[in-house]
Amino acid sequence: MIPVTTLKDRKVALFGLGGSGFATARALISGGAEVTAWDDNPDSVAKAAAEGIRTEDLHNIDWSQQALFVLSPGVPLTHPKPHWTVDLARAAGVDIVGDVELFVRERRAYAPDCPFIAITGTNGKSTTTALIAHMLKSAGYDTQLGGNIGTAVLTLDPPKAERYYVVECSSYQIDLAPTLNPSAGILLNLTPDHLDRHGTMQHYADIKERLVAGSDVAIVGVDDSHSALIADRVERAGVKVVRISRRNVLADGIYAEGTKLIQAAGGAMLPFADLDGIQTLRGSHNAQNAAAAVAACLAVGIPADDIRTGLASFPGLKHRMQPVGRRGRVVFVNDSKATNADAAAPALSSYDRIYWIAGGLPKASGITTLAPYFPRIAKAYLIGEAAAEFAATLGEAVPYEISGSLERAVAHAAADAERDEAAASTVMLSPACASFDQYKNFEVRGDAFVGHVAALDGMTMLIGPAIGEK
Repeated sequence: MIPVTTLKDRKVALFGLGGSGFATARALISGGAEVTAWDDNPDSVAKAAAEGIRTEDLHNIDWSQQALFVLSPGVPLTHPKPHWTVDLARAAGVDIVGDVELFVRERRAYAPDCPFIAITGTNGKSTTTALIAHMLKSAGYDTQLGGNIGTAVLTLDPPKAERYYVVECSSYQIDLAPTLNPSAGILLNLTPDHLDRHGTMQHYADIKERLVAGSDVAIVGVDDSHSALIADRVERAGVKVVRISRRNVLADGIYAEGTKLIQAAGGAMLPFADLDGIQTLRGSHNAQNAAAAVAACLAVGIPADDIRTGLASFPGLKHRMQPVGRRGRVVFVNDSKATNADAAAPALSSYDRIYWIAGGLPKASGITTLAPYFPRIAKAYLIGEAAAEFAATLGEAVPYEISGSLERAVAHAAADAERDEAAASTVMLSPACASFDQYKNFEVRGDAFVGHVAALDGMTMLIGPAIGEK
């Protein structure tokens, strides 16, 4: 835990008692703050009170006495309208922050020079975050991994010299961290997302820009127009910028040329690493993630050979294009996180001979946008409520069966792939659907897939029981 000592003996209001909210309340109390916490869910309030956290309806407190208001990132700050606590805090002139801001303040107070890498972007940030942490850990550095990836940042070990922090930041967290100042800040990409919470694409982009604008080194993917403009603006403001691209040659920065990562400086192009053969970093989207991770590690002084070693040994992020087993020429891939067609596209684009397990609770958009990848699919195995709809979309373009259950789909796909005479084939769970018709969440679905794969005869598992755990 990181005790929030910068608010010792001061009154702090807190709203939102989910996982990160509880962690924040504990960290504030441990640091000596006088916390008053609340939540719209009575069960959460009761749980906090039972743990000894002071609770009171924030309608009833004296806001003029509060030094700060800490808001959970899941609670609306601006759109579709500010939460009622936000209105009360603003009326009293009380600053509103989140847990990442509290971490930033503690780092600045006790170890301002300890390396801090922050990662954001619409897509790829969890993989990039996990990859950076893996490269640092594999090189022997004291590494703390947290933030939006699933570990509340204030549950990490306290800042000290030569302790490296790798923190994934959502747009909500950035919006609540006004003094965010990483050693290396990454903005991977921007596409429309969470506009219900940010109002417009421009506001969403402006929030993401804050992370790199406050960085010592800003690492920006320049393959979309919003991010390219941000890179230019931040550079004009005096921040050192490293551009990355998976599509275009750069005069300065790091770009992908097929599976190769090229480091460019002053027009000179030098090969840095080759991702060919690294199963967990297949596809151009992962080339972008790897380029960003390399740039960040170089920015905080990690030797190039240590970075290359970390790339080659990356085990992948659980449920995201994760190779989990192999039997002969067949590799089994868990991409359970792909809960819609757009999310399934990277996996389908990264393999050539696919026995595809798809289906679940369908999204409104279906899988029509995946038609360009249909030639890569040897056969589809359809499960859950979406099976009939997906079958109609596949039509005569892709052979399919309605398997119904995931266990049956794995067994049939494995048998068909084993009979395939191709040099290599892939049994892939990339459902393009939510899981809720058959499983509690995509994690449970992915774990079930791994269990069914492990039960097949002759399997060599590529993961251990703790692989990819956060």
